[in-house]
Amino acid sequence: MSRALEIAPVRKTLVIEASPERTFEVFTAGIDRWWPKTHTLGRTPLVRSVIEPFVGGRWYSVHADGAEVTVGHVRAWQPGVRLVLGWEISADWKPEARVAVSSEVEVRFIAVAAGRTRLELEHRHFERMGAEAGAKMRHEVDGGWPKILELLAREVAGGGAGC
Repeated sequence: MSRALEIAPVRKTLVIEASPERTFEVFTAGIDRWWPKTHTLGRTPLVRSVIEPFVGGRWYSVHADGAEVTVGHVRAWQPGVRLVLGWEISADWKPEARVAVSSEVEVRFIAVAAGRTRLELEHRHFERMGAEAGAKMRHEVDGGWPKILELLAREVAGGGAGC
């Protein structure tokens, strides 16, 4: 009997000094203000990041040469509550159009005392990529998400992401 491969999800939690609605809005509609311009899949510099505000919408980047590169697709859209995005990126950091081998990112926006939000991020399904590629991607995003979420928190607080 063969056992199915499982790779543990990456989970990160951060308390942000804003309401869930504001945090969701900045995460989605404001992604271009905080997502690092250095984090790109394109061949030329990143000009703009976009998340289309509906299930099935694209998460994509626009580059200096005019190219649009898909990062993933919106799988769940519940403003102020929950967002699920496909992470359609290979372990070699190239676009991966095959959804069956892509991981996904779920973000929950939970109200806590005094107008604050506990953001809970879970990046999961690395096993879809295969054992070696999935373990590599998991390791890399485990170290990357804390820095990315700090940029989000700074932007939500009004300090700008500095990128």
